[in-house]
Amino acid sequence: MDLNLLRVLDALLRENSVTRAAERLGTSPAAVSRGLARLRRTVGDPLLVRAGQRMVPTPRALELREEVRELLRGCDNVLRPGAGFEAVRLRRTFTVQATDLLLAGLAGPLTDRVRAEAPQVDVVFLPEALEGGPALRQGTVDVELGVLGGLDPEVRTRHLIHRALVGVARSGHPLFEGRIDARRFAAVDHIGISRHGKREGPIDVALARRGLERRVAVVVPSHTSAMILARDTDLVALTLADWLPDATATLGLRTFPVPLDLAPVDIGMAWHPRNSADPGHRWFRDHLAAAVLAPSSPTANT
Repeated sequence: MDLNLLRVLDALLRENSVTRAAERLGTSPAAVSRGLARLRRTVGDPLLVRAGQRMVPTPRALELREEVRELLRGCDNVLRPGAGFEAVRLRRTFTVQATDLLLAGLAGPLTDRVRAEAPQVDVVFLPEALEGGPALRQGTVDVELGVLGGLDPEVRTRHLIHRALVGVARSGHPLFEGRIDARRFAAVDHIGISRHGKREGPIDVALARRGLERRVAVVVPSHTSAMILARDTDLVALTLADWLPDATATLGLRTFPVPLDLAPVDIGMAWHPRNSADPGHRWFRDHLAAAVLAPSSPTANT
C-alpha cells in the first residue's frame, strides 16, 4: 500500500469531501479523485458515496477511520527526528577521551547530570593515549574532549571554552614574595607535563623571545601528579585559569598569571558524524558540554 494513499484516505474520511480533502493535502481535487478510485479498487469498497449534495462514509470506511489515523501517527513517529527517545529508558555506555585535568573538573557534574535523567547510562573515561588517531572513526571513543588536533577530516567539532594558562606553586613559595615577572618566572625550576616526555613548549618559545630560558627539572605524564609535586616541592607547574579552584586551595597551592604573551587554550569536543543525529549521543554531548561550560551548576536539562 502506498503511504500517500493512506494520507488521501485519512483526509477524505476527515472531510467527507474530495475538494476539502484536496485543500487539506495541498493538492488538486483531480489527484484526490484518482486516489479515491485506487483506494476503492484496493479495499473493494466505495468508501465514500454520494448522499444528496454531500458524501458520506460507508460502514467499511468508518471501520477503517481510526485504524488509518493510528497507522499514520505511527509512521510519523518513526520518521520524526529522535523518534521515541526517552533518556530515562536509555541503556548505553559512552566513552570520553580527556586529560585528567579536565576529567577532575567535570566528571562529578557530568555524572550527576547523566544519572538524574538516565540512570542506566554508564560513562567510561579514557586517557589521551588515542589522541590524534582514528579512535572516533573506529568507534573506540564517542567524544574527544580537550585541545583538538590531528582529527580525521570528517570529524565534527564544537568549541566550548577558552582558558588562559596560569602558573601554580605551593602557597609558601618564595616566588610569591615579590612581583612575578618573566625573569623571576624563568629562574625557578619547572614541572613539565607530557605523556611523551617533551620538555619544551609554548612557554619556552615565549621566553626565548625575551632572551630567557627556564629549566624543566621534572617531566610527569599528568596534571594530577604535577599538582601534587608542586605542593611538595619548590617546583612550579602550569594549569588552566579558574579550573578546580577549590582543589587547588585544598592542596595548599596558589595560582598566578604567567608573565608572558601566551594564546589562551581552546577546549572543544569532537565526535564522528555518524553519531551527529543520534538522539542518545546528542543528549550525551549536550550534557558533556554543559558540564564543561558550567561545572558547578546544578543538574538541569540542556
